[in-house]
Amino acid sequence: MMLSEIPKSGATTLTPRKGTPSRFFFQSTKTNSSSSYSLSSSCTASTPARTFSLLMMEENIAIAESIITKWDPNSSSYTQITFLFQHSRKEAKEFLKSVNYLRSAMHVLVRGSSSSKLVLAQNLMQTAMKRLEKEFYQILSANRDHLDPESVSSRSSGSAKFYNPDEAGSEDELEIVGESITEVERASAFAMSDLKSIADCMISSGYGIECVKIYKNIRKSIVDGGLFRLGIQQFKSPQVHKMDLEGLESILRNWMDAVKIAVKALFRGEKYLCDHVFSASENIKESCFYEITKEGATTLFRFPELIVKNKKARERIFWQLEIYEAVSDLWPEIESIFDSESTQAIKLQALSSWLKLSDSVRTILSDFESTIQKDSSKILVFGGGIHPLTQSVMNYVSSLADYYGVLSDILADHPPPGNSSFQEFKSVVSDDCSTPEVSVHLAWLILVLLCKLDIKAEIYKDVSLSYLFLANNLHFIVEKVNNTPNLKLLLGENWVSEHMKKVKLYASNYETTAWTKVLSSFPERSADISPEMAKECFRKFNTAFEEAYRKQTSWIVEDGKLRDDLKVSISQKLEPTYQEFYDTYMVMLSGEKNLELLVRVSPNDLGNYLSDLFHGTSASVSSTTSSSLVPSQRCFLI
Repeated sequence: MMLSEIPKSGATTLTPRKGTPSRFFFQSTKTNSSSSYSLSSSCTASTPARTFSLLMMEENIAIAESIITKWDPNSSSYTQITFLFQHSRKEAKEFLKSVNYLRSAMHVLVRGSSSSKLVLAQNLMQTAMKRLEKEFYQILSANRDHLDPESVSSRSSGSAKFYNPDEAGSEDELEIVGESITEVERASAFAMSDLKSIADCMISSGYGIECVKIYKNIRKSIVDGGLFRLGIQQFKSPQVHKMDLEGLESILRNWMDAVKIAVKALFRGEKYLCDHVFSASENIKESCFYEITKEGATTLFRFPELIVKNKKARERIFWQLEIYEAVSDLWPEIESIFDSESTQAIKLQALSSWLKLSDSVRTILSDFESTIQKDSSKILVFGGGIHPLTQSVMNYVSSLADYYGVLSDILADHPPPGNSSFQEFKSVVSDDCSTPEVSVHLAWLILVLLCKLDIKAEIYKDVSLSYLFLANNLHFIVEKVNNTPNLKLLLGENWVSEHMKKVKLYASNYETTAWTKVLSSFPERSADISPEMAKECFRKFNTAFEEAYRKQTSWIVEDGKLRDDLKVSISQKLEPTYQEFYDTYMVMLSGEKNLELLVRVSPNDLGNYLSDLFHGTSASVSSTTSSSLVPSQRCFLI
């Protein structure tokens, strides 16, 4: 009663099927000059044999007619509301077998002379396809929840992936297997198996277009609905341009969450399902998956391009770094999911957005460097404190260090174009070619800042305040590096050590220029001076110290340790010298009238006065006259 499928062309040979001596199937063989049918070498072409083969086909057509007409969707109200695969999966398998036998018989009949039988077979095939279309639609529709891409994706790498209900064996085996999976997984497995069986049958019968059309319509709505629930919308550039930063950030955060779910669950699950259902045809499964996902996936992967084009968002480098990182993390899966020629356009859209993000980040970094270099503000920071530019640049650089992995990819082999100074700097700091590009780039940005601070130090009229300004700001930079683990890791201990030496040098230069006048008011230790000269020394000390005290109480050293270190250093130079001078000449002047007016500061009070320094308690320095006394530090900083 069973016949195997017969190819559409070539002659046929009657050969007994193993295990079924009373049944025969047709085997196609090529003949040299005609498409007539011949018997095998064990049986010559004869009227009885031909009659027997026709009888076999008629019997199989009759069997197919019986089950196909039974399930004719238009034959009765019962078959209109009842679904074959729900009614009996066993009978559904027989239905599919009958369609296969019918197709095999049609291959023979199309070369025969029985036109009435061929017409009957064709009508039966159309009826069968209508039933299968209906079943296919019903299974897809009824199992929307069981076959949602997210669930299919999670099962594609789990136990359900290996569970085929049609290969489970006996009812006992099926029950044992069923214990290891959930009811939802069981329903999903049955649905996927039935869909594949129907698709195989329809495609091999020449009704692949109808099958694919049903599948695409239903599955596309599911994928599009999933993306909509994830908050993915099809924005245009003008819409994004009109958004305020708060709204834009909200959409961006949602997109970064959504793209992970879309790739890892939605698209991967849909590909797995599509590959399973249409495994019989490579072309169909690829084109079908593309048609289902192209609109949603293109919209999803195009969003980063809109961010890059938007001026407000373009200035937010950290947004772009996060998007770039999200796409980078997903890229292996994107390549795996959209790996066919049909889906190349989707993968290219994702790649285009990825590359444009990379270009945009490099452009922003280059613009940031130019902004530092072009800063021409004449703001005189009160008391030589931390310049706003120092704070903003170091906050920016320390935040960049948190994305060192992403920046390493973006900056690799992409130095700032046409920047010879950077190339020279790079050759010095990475002569062994082992220094990461991101480390070189961040060190370069800090160097650009230091050179700009050197220029800004010249604004101060007092040269000692200029040095204090440089010491303050460089110390702030070094501490920022020390307190930012990633930035310290990128720049290294040697960088920190070298720049701390420069801080100490600036501090030493400050002390020398700020306190030389006070220290020079004392006579040489070996000098033998008269009482009048001693009086003059006290007067010079009083004037110089009062001037230094008045100015430097208005100066600022914000870092407590640096402030204490400076006070201790000044005290160690000043107090012993003053104590010795005081002890030596106070005896000589003890008989002088109004001695308290001459000796205004006792050695015991000197420490108290010094403790008042660097707290910014007086008026700020207001002069913006450039000082020609401060040497340029640019070469020194490099």
